[in-house]
Amino acid sequence: MILTDTHTHLYYETDTQKLNHLIERGLENSVSRFFLPNVNVSTISLVNNLAALYPQNCFPMLGLHPCEVKAEATEEVAAYIEELQAIRKAMDLQKLYAVGEIGIDLYWDKTTLKIQQEAFLIQIKWAKELNMPIVIHCREAFDEIFEILEQEKDEKLRGIFHCFTGNLQQAKRVIGLGFYLGIGGVLTYKNSGLDKVISEIDLKDLVLETDSPYLSPVPFRGKPNESSYLIYIAQKLADLKHVSLDEVARITSDNSFKVFGI
Repeated sequence: MILTDTHTHLYYETDTQKLNHLIERGLENSVSRFFLPNVNVSTISLVNNLAALYPQNCFPMLGLHPCEVKAEATEEVAAYIEELQAIRKAMDLQKLYAVGEIGIDLYWDKTTLKIQQEAFLIQIKWAKELNMPIVIHCREAFDEIFEILEQEKDEKLRGIFHCFTGNLQQAKRVIGLGFYLGIGGVLTYKNSGLDKVISEIDLKDLVLETDSPYLSPVPFRGKPNESSYLIYIAQKLADLKHVSLDEVARITSDNSFKVFGI
């Protein structure tokens, strides 16, 4: 059985021994594929270092997280423009599997909507130029993200809606745009309602993720998340779909092969 964590920030653990243990526990729980999104320029090296340590298991993605889109200027250049320029240069220096995580987050700061939209659009165009999928962060911004995706929709636009927690109508809209739904620990939360949405969605439209160290599944809710806990999310999905854990692993990993090309 092969489980794929399509979104994990394992590299936040900077103690080498603890990091190795995180990977080892994942492998022991059949999680053998880890896709690593950075969030800003300073995390590029962390992603790359982990991918270099485990080249058969860890796969890097690069992008500018919407919460890192800052308007402050240095020498009359907005901070987010400098970050974007540095990330784009880094993209030409290594093998990548997606542009991400990118998107719009209006939970923390609505005042940056305009520049978040600009940064999102710039990075979508990079993905098309490089023929790569995008991994979307969406928080309280479905309408704003859908507006841009529908504007940019073509045969090259594809990817994953990371940490999907929307309703059934939004789920179908995401799928209609050619994206997979990234399903994580929220699926295991008793009152999230996500289980009711996902029960109506075919496994062929889903991939699994942890978003570690965030959003730990039950029974670890409230504690730091890790990729080894993906098996609890997969089991919950298997229970919802009345299929085996092996079947969930096979289909969701096949979906990850399709989106990332590996």
